[in-house]
Amino acid sequence: MNSWVRLHEDDHVVIALQPFAKGDQLSLEGGYALTLLDEVPKGHKVLTHAVRKGEHVLKFGYSIGVAKEDIEPGSWVHTHNMGTGLKGFLDYSYEPAAQDQVKAQSPDAGRTFQGFIRENGEVGIRNEIWIINTVGCINKTCEIVARKAHALYEGRVDGVYHFAHPFGCSQLGDDLVHTQKLLASLVNHPNAAGVLVIGLGCENNQIDAFKRAIGEHSPERVKFLKSQEAEDEIEEALELVEELVRYAEHFKREPVPVSKLKLGLKCGGSDGLSGITANPLVGAVSDRLIEAGGTAILTEVPEMFGAETILMNRAADERVFGKIVHLINDFKQYFIKHDQEIYENPSPGNKAGGISTLEEKSLGCTQKGGHAVVQDVVPYGERITSSGLNLLEAPGNDLVSVTALSAGGAHIVLFTTGRGTPFGGPVPTVKIATNSELAGRKKNWIDFNAGRLLEDKSMGTLTDELWEQLISLASGETQTNNERNGFKEIAIFKDGVIL
Repeated sequence: MNSWVRLHEDDHVVIALQPFAKGDQLSLEGGYALTLLDEVPKGHKVLTHAVRKGEHVLKFGYSIGVAKEDIEPGSWVHTHNMGTGLKGFLDYSYEPAAQDQVKAQSPDAGRTFQGFIRENGEVGIRNEIWIINTVGCINKTCEIVARKAHALYEGRVDGVYHFAHPFGCSQLGDDLVHTQKLLASLVNHPNAAGVLVIGLGCENNQIDAFKRAIGEHSPERVKFLKSQEAEDEIEEALELVEELVRYAEHFKREPVPVSKLKLGLKCGGSDGLSGITANPLVGAVSDRLIEAGGTAILTEVPEMFGAETILMNRAADERVFGKIVHLINDFKQYFIKHDQEIYENPSPGNKAGGISTLEEKSLGCTQKGGHAVVQDVVPYGERITSSGLNLLEAPGNDLVSVTALSAGGAHIVLFTTGRGTPFGGPVPTVKIATNSELAGRKKNWIDFNAGRLLEDKSMGTLTDELWEQLISLASGETQTNNERNGFKEIAIFKDGVIL
């Protein structure tokens, strides 16, 4: 294995694939020997071309920031000597990139998985019962119901789950609407064969109002219970769950075209290898699914800043281009409204892993979207209606964005990480390690090791492996670690007044 990698021929930097000490030598292209002037951690950047103060530093073939001082070849490039080159609002123009020629029919177009076809024609990959509470003050009630029902009906359905949240009471205006939309989209998710909605009775998110947010629904599939009107809400809830279980048992797995599959794309705890291994791998799988007629959903809007023009130039048409511009600028305005710096994004963990600026993080992050045309932009809390690549409005926060992807309709979320996390969303959450050290150390978290790209596997081989793993997962033949460990959580985006 090489000790470094350059991602584009124009790049000023190479990425260290192992830790280096000051004085070590790198053998670069053409046999050129570069002596390191600093200690450089694994995943971090080494400058190979001199850059003067104020000049842009290139990685991925794009600027990832501006030099704060003159930097000499062999130097470690990080936050101490490079800062963001982004500032303020930008003017965007519609400059569509040349689209690829129409491809021959995908070899996966006739591929199927074993899924559940619902009465409304939608497809699920799990046959679960979900308990959705309208308000946070009945979290424990719903938790008790879910725990008892999960034990009672094990083997008859794929599980009974509740997703705790603190909202629904005393929220006002758009903030309440966002909560209702998000929860309503979860109610409508086809991985849930049946849903029990439990309310309290005095909350702002009243059941009658929430029914309007849910829209048309089958009374066999969605049941409602108002706790304040029940003599024993836990007993009555369990009776309703029994009805939902009997309804769910009518559904059996059957062959479903892979074009029905929707993947959510997410990264968290990124490191300097995220944009080299796991994110490009996810992009390749996303492209493969889309070529077969399926759907991929990319979110984390603040982590598009600095790479947004790449997505804009891939818009299906000028209308979609305009929606991407609004998506980006509306999120920048959200930062400004709260007196926060727009372009300060990488977390302490990101920086420790080798990511120095927002544009560097964004250029790696957007690779999860592959090379497909952007077909639509969808507001937070709403469901995806277009096949192909969609952009979804949500922040970068792991729990909030995975919840939004799930509510948007993702059957599975592909979650790339360089540092690891145990959590999972309402749908199977596939943790993809950027490096083999993490994959080996946290086997109870990690589902797939993309670090092998730097060792003994090609991109084509790993794409095939991950693709087959997803088909098996969608067919119920395997589970993710978050499912086996019982980690299924949600978080709701909060931006408003609570009384």
